[in-house]
Amino acid sequence: MMLWCATSLCFLRLQRVAFPSTVSALNLKPYSLCSSKTLMATNIDESKVGIFCFISKLPGFRGILKQRYSDFIVNEVDREGNVVHLTSLDAPQEIGEETVSTIDDTTNTKSYASEIESFRSLAGDSDAKCLEDFINQINSGVQDDISPIVLSPDSDKSHRTAMHNFFKQNFKFLVTDVVDGPDASSKCIRVRLNTGGHNNRGRNSRKRKERRDKPFDSRGSENWSENNGKFLRFHLSKENKDTQEALGLIGKMLGIQPRSFGFAGTKDKRSVSTQRVTVFKQHASKLAALNERLIGIKVGDFCYVKEGLLLGQLLGNRFTVTLRGVVADSDDNVKASADALGRLGFINYFGLQRFGSGSVPTHLIGAALFRGEWKTVVSMILDPREGDILSKAREYYKESNDIEGTLRQLPRHLVAERAILQCLKKCPGNYLQALKAIPRTLRMMYVHSYQSYLWNHAASLRAQKYGTDQVVLGDLVYCKGDNTEKVSGGLPECEDDSYNDVDDSNHLDEISGTDLPEERNNLVKVVTEEDILTGNYTIEDVVLPLPGSRVIYPSNDIANVFHELAKKDAISLMESSHTVKEFSITSMTGSYRRVFQKPIDFEWELLSYTDGNIPLVETDLEKIAKSKPLKMVRAEDPANGNEENNLLDCTEQSEILENDMKLQTDDDEAEGEKEVLPKVESQEPQMALKLSFTLPASCYATMAIRELLKTSTSVAYHKTLN
Repeated sequence: MMLWCATSLCFLRLQRVAFPSTVSALNLKPYSLCSSKTLMATNIDESKVGIFCFISKLPGFRGILKQRYSDFIVNEVDREGNVVHLTSLDAPQEIGEETVSTIDDTTNTKSYASEIESFRSLAGDSDAKCLEDFINQINSGVQDDISPIVLSPDSDKSHRTAMHNFFKQNFKFLVTDVVDGPDASSKCIRVRLNTGGHNNRGRNSRKRKERRDKPFDSRGSENWSENNGKFLRFHLSKENKDTQEALGLIGKMLGIQPRSFGFAGTKDKRSVSTQRVTVFKQHASKLAALNERLIGIKVGDFCYVKEGLLLGQLLGNRFTVTLRGVVADSDDNVKASADALGRLGFINYFGLQRFGSGSVPTHLIGAALFRGEWKTVVSMILDPREGDILSKAREYYKESNDIEGTLRQLPRHLVAERAILQCLKKCPGNYLQALKAIPRTLRMMYVHSYQSYLWNHAASLRAQKYGTDQVVLGDLVYCKGDNTEKVSGGLPECEDDSYNDVDDSNHLDEISGTDLPEERNNLVKVVTEEDILTGNYTIEDVVLPLPGSRVIYPSNDIANVFHELAKKDAISLMESSHTVKEFSITSMTGSYRRVFQKPIDFEWELLSYTDGNIPLVETDLEKIAKSKPLKMVRAEDPANGNEENNLLDCTEQSEILENDMKLQTDDDEAEGEKEVLPKVESQEPQMALKLSFTLPASCYATMAIRELLKTSTSVAYHKTLN
């Protein structure tokens, strides 16, 4: 198998096949020596972050990536291997709310004698008699004039807690709270009928008035049935929005904080994607009701679960990618390239999204963090940038140092800049503290990016020097017989072109952290001569480390590229230049990543089309709209149980979906971009290549596409093809 390295416009021209001096052959200028003006003029391309080799020797061809958002469809694959789809927008029956709304019937038919006797032993005869009379009054059927009861004064907080829990477990139709007792040291428990489920009465309604429509916090609903898990899991389908942005909008509508949501990974912004999300103590009916108001976002497939989702809890993603405007020497060339991708795979580079496409790449910021240059990092994030639409605000701050005035000009989605400025306002000159004010996931993105930069260069050297078809002495491989799939990813990441502006906290990599348990190192070994002779390992087993304190390096000369490139940036991989652990490479445990990756369940087909405005692949929303053209469905109304007056014609629902799919989001607080379709000058038939494949969570689909096209995967480049 021959190895090809890209040349000409977008790629580094390699001067020699062999690498007598690993880094000098790469001919890289150390980024740490670049001036600020050079940084601001930098436009990220693949060669600058170590991406310049291919596996296949076949020629590339022209193809447009992401001409439409529906040309790039991403469906999450959960840990059980299920591909996540949006199949229903309907909310399930809310069991907890139904219990509240039907309490009149259950209290009339059930005797609570045994529960009252148990309560007597906990609270005493007086309170037990008071509760018994209260329940009898409720059972009489006259509830409009029922007043709350107040139990005996109690100064023991632990005893009051036991009382509250007793009511939650045994009298679900009652709610309790605390009022002041006759003296300062005592409190009294108040008991009343829970009417929060209907007639707009009850505790929640009253609190809503008191809080003057301020949003709930992340604790969620207070009236929560034990029959439900504490988390509502749902499928989120979105178009032209990244995960954080979409959940931010949903959270704003629900009046809850973003931290209430959990998800396994962020998905590409410039796509149509579907993934699982969990939210703490929210009813499905509330989320389902948002579908009529959300544009470019839909939620459905609701169920209640006991645990919330965490980053990294997925196997991977299923991609359906359509390359439009395919032009090649012949159809056979395209077919041969597609077959080769499925058979040979691609080099598992970290894609451009990992490094941003702005004027200051994220790995340069990461390098400065590793060196402990806090003021420099702040300047890199805040200083004016070439082509930045917010350059006026940045220039204003640099010239005036007016933090308040700059904050008024910066949109809220620039979380990093705002966090830094707000901290500097309180603590002038404390640049380290200002950096720590950035949300952790965002600030760790910078250091992870530098790890990825080193890894990409090492992968290119490994591919060029030793080829892509066999294991060589000194390689690192996953040990046979172990469950290597759990660690095959190293740092999981998303296919997320929202990295084009890394200043937005929404634009995050799908990072579950670099820390790995110590035993994971035992899954990796250095290839010996005996391993070569026995043929125990194949090229698919080869891994390279992401630098950290608990990884080992290959015993051949591939290890040198890590240390020599880092040394050029004045960074040591063996010792830290400062004591701030989260920005110290020696405090990061590191991980491993496969060098070569084959697409899983790979399928492809050539399509012919004449109208570039017509989607070539159906999305989940389009399938839902087609599946229920005339069927009448019931809109859940758990508050009053009224089914007759809540029937919706699904033809109308389908029209809502179809209209929604035509609208593109352009949110005021995010740099959303509308889908710009090419003007169709003629109706001549064109060719498209449709690809469907699954990749582990650690892989970039754009790197698979790069192997086919032999061209840059940057958004800017593909926009020029439209």
